[in-house]
Order: sequence, then structure tokens, then C-alpha cells
Amino acid sequence: MAYIHPFRGVRPRPDVAAQVASPPYDVLDSEEARALAADNPHSFMHVVKPEIDLDPSVGLYDEAVYKKGAENLNRLRGDGVLIQDEAPCLYLYRQIMGDHTQTGLVAGASVEEYENDRIKKHESTRTDKEQDRIRHIETQNAQSGPVFLTYRSRPEIKQQVERLQQADPTYDFVADDGIRHTLWVVSEPSDVAALQEAFGRVDTLYVADGHHRSAAATAVCRKRRESNPSHDGTEEYNFFLSVIFPHDEMQILPYNRVVRDLAGYSVSSLIDALHPNFSVGEAEAAAPTVPHQFGMYLDGRWHRLSAARGSYDASDPVGSLDVSILQEGLLRPLLGIQNPRTDKRIDFVGGIRGTGELERRCQDGWKIAFALYPTTVDQLLSVADAGDTMPPKSTWFEPKLRSGLVVHVLD
Repeated sequence: MAYIHPFRGVRPRPDVAAQVASPPYDVLDSEEARALAADNPHSFMHVVKPEIDLDPSVGLYDEAVYKKGAENLNRLRGDGVLIQDEAPCLYLYRQIMGDHTQTGLVAGASVEEYENDRIKKHESTRTDKEQDRIRHIETQNAQSGPVFLTYRSRPEIKQQVERLQQADPTYDFVADDGIRHTLWVVSEPSDVAALQEAFGRVDTLYVADGHHRSAAATAVCRKRRESNPSHDGTEEYNFFLSVIFPHDEMQILPYNRVVRDLAGYSVSSLIDALHPNFSVGEAEAAAPTVPHQFGMYLDGRWHRLSAARGSYDASDPVGSLDVSILQEGLLRPLLGIQNPRTDKRIDFVGGIRGTGELERRCQDGWKIAFALYPTTVDQLLSVADAGDTMPPKSTWFEPKLRSGLVVHVLD
């Protein structure tokens, strides 16, 4: 059963929480992060993307970058911008984006459960990205970016979460992007114990987003476990910083595709070649409205593609994903995209940018774009339960978790 670990969180003073909280490290490039944090010394960007405080000529994986991140974290703590709770706590974190609301529990998730597949994964990790996260954790002696976990919703947990939200929050602010962030500190031992008991009846947790962060935290734990002759399993390195949401509150947007060329096809010959895997028609709207339907922007206009029955295995949790249907029925056989992880002819556009971004990219030199129907949470859980992995860039979660609201230190 799922164990949730309370810990002494390092977090902003309430009066500066909005200034500290930053987007996660992997949604902005260095130039964007540098501009965002330029006039804000409290921004957690200085911790999660510390290259912004070094000369642009310094490589992203240079040792100086990791040392600067640790220096910046220590500065924020030393200046009193970040404070540490006196006793172990849990935290409730609510986000409101338009008419969508999601409330998660900030806690330490168990590395042991991760290793035993009680915390299931659905993506493969890249060694270089995993090593980057390991070096961040080791240099800072802290986990500064949370892993996004989910579980199949349970009414008794919802009831407790709703009750605890009746108290006055510790933080409540609207970020520049219009998303409202509210956090409650759950410090009363009886409330902590009640949440632990309720989650003890949850069979499985799932990594929704943050596979490299969870894998890196596990690698750091193994290293410290092996080097600690007094290891007893209660050390903070046995747990990784997580925000745990019920599955029915999560929002997944599509992860769209653009391709640089038509692999030698003309517009008309490519459309002809789509048969028999797809039927092609005029699109009333750019974005698809049902699964297994795709918007294709080609030669300045939108087309509607519908996957033909029998062109994919509906019983296969991976093969029946729309990202797989597009890859195996069109991108690979027609456009020659054999490995979307490494092929420079394809790029991925998060659904938060809208289909207008796909049109703009095609006006900027890309030849063809595809708008997808979003992967569902149920599909994600099915893939993880089957022990399979999703194709790259299958899910785009919104809203994104802000970094810096709660930090988990490892001693």
C-alpha cells in the first residue's frame, strides 16, 4: 500500500511565495528563464536553471552550473527567503486554471515502492537527462522539483482534502500566466496520520510526469544507502518530492507534431498515400474532437484524418494510442520518421500553445503539422499497469507544478 512521508519542507515566507515560485526547469530554455528571472533575485529559476547566472558560453552540464544552483539555494535559505518547517508536515497544493481545478498532496514518495513497481512508470528515461538530475540533487543535497504522481481517486481521500481546505491557506496567489496557486501546510499530527492511513489503502501510485526526477532520486538513494553502514530506511534520501493528484482531477492536453519536409512526396501524392490507413476529408475545425482523429495542416489548409478500422490493434494499450497510430500509420512509413526521439526532422508542440502555433510553424518553414486528440488518464494508467512504455511526447499536463513552493532536503 502507498506510503506517504511527511517531511520538514523548505519553503518561501508567505510574503514572497509568488516571487519565489517558478515554472519547472524543463518548460523554458535558458534564454527564456534568464529573461523571466532577470529582475527577481528571489525566483526559484536561479536554483532549477542556475546557468542563467553564468556567462551564456558555459555549458549546461558544466560543474559550475550545479555549484551555482547549490549556492543560490543556500543564498535563499541564508537570506530568510526560504524557511524550514520545525516538524514534519504534509502540504496540500491546489491549482486553478480557467474552469479546471486540481488539488494534490505534497509528500515524500517511497523509493522502495518505486523500485518494487508499486509506483508505476510509463516512460523510458534518457541517461544524459537522468545524470543531469542526479547532479542537481547531489550538489544541492535537495530535491527542488516535484514529481507529478497520480492514483485512482478514492472518496475518503477527497473528503479529507476538502475538509483541510476549509482552513486559511499559507499561500494563495495568481501567477503571471493567470493560474492560481494555493497551498496549505498540514502540520497537525492527527491530520497527517489520517492522510497516511487513507493513502495506505491506495494500491498503486503512478508517475504522471517527472520520470527523470524520480529515477534520479532513486539513483541517489541507492548510492547513499550503499555507503551508509547505519542505513535504516528512515533517512530522507529514501523518499522523493512528489505532488500526488487523484486521476479524475488531472488535465492532459495534446502533444502535437510538426515535420520539416514531405520526404519526397508532393502534396497530392502524400494525400493519396494516406490510404488505406486513414480516410481524408475537409476539417471543420483544426483540433480533432474524438479519439483516432487527427488534424493535418498541409499546404496552408487543414484536413481531417480518421484512422481506418483495423489499421491498429484496439486491444493494445500502446498501439491504440493516437500518438502510436500517427507514428506507425503515417510518420514512420510515409515520412520516414523512424525514431521520433532522435530525428531532427520532427518537433513537438505542447497543446497549451494551440493549433495556431502549428500554422505559424508551417509558415516559418515546416511543411506539415498534426493536431492530436489528447491521451486520456485512463490510457496512461492502462499502459503503466501493462508494464509498457508510451511513445515519446505522449502527454502534456496542464497546469504545470510550480517549483520552489516546497523543497525536500536530504538530511
